[in-house]
Amino acid sequence: MGTITTPQPVKAVIGVLTRDPCLLPTVYMELEQRLGPIDFISELMPFTSTTYYEAEMGRNIERQFISFERLIDAGTLAEMKLFTNTVEQTFASKKPDGDARRVNLDAGYLCLAKLVLASTKDHAHRIYLRDGIYAEITLRFYRKTFRPWEWSYPDYRLPEYIAIFNKIREIYRNQLENAEIS
Repeated sequence: MGTITTPQPVKAVIGVLTRDPCLLPTVYMELEQRLGPIDFISELMPFTSTTYYEAEMGRNIERQFISFERLIDAGTLAEMKLFTNTVEQTFASKKPDGDARRVNLDAGYLCLAKLVLASTKDHAHRIYLRDGIYAEITLRFYRKTFRPWEWSYPDYRLPEYIAIFNKIREIYRNQLENAEIS
C-alpha cells in the first residue's frame, strides 16, 4: 500500500479571451477578490487559432494569460472553474436569444510537471471532478519545457504560449524554493 502524502500547492492560471480589453482591469479585480493578487500578466495576443468563439464573442478576439501569487490546493480546481463561470456571466451581454460572453476564462493550474485546465465538456482524455467540471492535463513539462499532447488545444501548442507557461513555471518554482527557505 502506498503512503498518502499531501501534494504541493499549485499556481492558479487563467487564460483570458476577449474582444473588449477595456473590461480586463475590472474582470481582474473580480478575480483577485477570490484568488488573491495577480503576479503575472502576459501581453495581449491575437487569438487566431480557431473561429469557435466568433459566433458568440465576435471577431478580433485577443488572448492573455494571468497567474496568481497565492498558491492553491489542486483539489479546488472545480471550485475555481465554477467561480470563473460566474465571472463570465457577470460580464456577459444580455441578448434576447441568450447571453453572449464578453470574456472567456480558462481556469487551470500549473505545477512543476504539468498545466491542467478545467472544462465543462467531457472527452476521452478528461477526468470528472464534480459539479459538471472536468480536468485535462493540457501540457506536460518534459526536457526543460512544456510540451503539448495530441489533444492539446491548437493555441496552447504555440511557441509564444509555451514561453509564457515556462515563465509562470519559473515564478512558481521560485515561490516553492523561497517557501522552503522560510
